[in-house]
Amino acid sequence: MATNADQIAYWNGQTGRKWAEDADKMDTMMRSLTEAVLSAAVPSNGESVLDIGCGSGGTTLALADAVGRTGSVTGIDISHPMLEVARERARGRDNVHFLEVDASAHALPAASADLIFSKFGVMFFADPEQAFRNIRRAARPGARLAFICWRTLHENPFATVPMGMALKHLPPQPPPDPTAPGPFAFADPVRVGHILTEAGFQTPAFAAFDTTMVIGRTAPGAAREAVQMGMASRLLMNAPDELKEKVIAELTAEYEKHMTHDGVTFPAHCWIVTASV
Repeated sequence: MATNADQIAYWNGQTGRKWAEDADKMDTMMRSLTEAVLSAAVPSNGESVLDIGCGSGGTTLALADAVGRTGSVTGIDISHPMLEVARERARGRDNVHFLEVDASAHALPAASADLIFSKFGVMFFADPEQAFRNIRRAARPGARLAFICWRTLHENPFATVPMGMALKHLPPQPPPDPTAPGPFAFADPVRVGHILTEAGFQTPAFAAFDTTMVIGRTAPGAAREAVQMGMASRLLMNAPDELKEKVIAELTAEYEKHMTHDGVTFPAHCWIVTASV
């Protein structure tokens, strides 16, 4: 069986620490996307919810507000640094719990969840069919699945622009596998629909969601963030500091072209996926 060891190492290393440090900033950047998938999920008073890939807990807390004191939300993630932030944010809330486990393999409580939810947390499984079969076991009869994922890489220039800048300064790289674990692995709705139905979910539906995303208040700040986290950061992980600074300078100039009154703004194109049990 494929394992998620690489992802566990990645999200517990520098990237996980950076996401934890920037938790409030990331929540603000993704607010419109979070609101869209929460609206599709329709969490209701008294429900039990699993938040897969909960990160620093922003969505977990929003779900807890929706289900109220008679409901409960369990946030699941592999990143210790982000879960430390999540637990601190949830201090004093009796209806919120967190598990530092791999949702693809951990024995989740059977038939315990009314809603299985995720914001950009389910595209990283090494074996997605096996992962969703495992997650499916936690769903009660009549439960719902709702998650948001990115559409194709090329539809999302917030990713392609910094990657392109990095690649200009690196030796030729093999073309990325569009189905490899990563942010854009669930771009193909036919493939994802097959994964979900094979795992036991019914009537998967894909709604296109298009918005804009402010990736930074200033061009220099956004450029430095792009080199510290995200797909460009992986490309530059072993690059010397001088090269990283060169990419930051070039990205800064490019990001100036995308400035609005809110900051550096790019389109964001996603799928909101729903299914039933």
